[in-house]
Amino acid sequence: MKTESPRWFTSSYSSNGGNCIEVDVNLAAARGVVPVRDSKVVGGPVVTVPVTAFAAFVAGVRGGTFDTV
Repeated sequence: MKTESPRWFTSSYSSNGGNCIEVDVNLAAARGVVPVRDSKVVGGPVVTVPVTAFAAFVAGVRGGTFDTV
């Protein structure tokens, strides 16, 4: 069995050094999950989110669901 190596991705909007997350993009298709971690604590905990839940979250962000203005 081949074990996938994490390929962490940080959004291009995260270049300000603020509170950012990274996602491991290569496990979505292979395992149906999206690992998420704090970009400032790369050795810290990882939250594993089902692909469907992560996709719904991204759609909500894009749609303005979480805007607080």
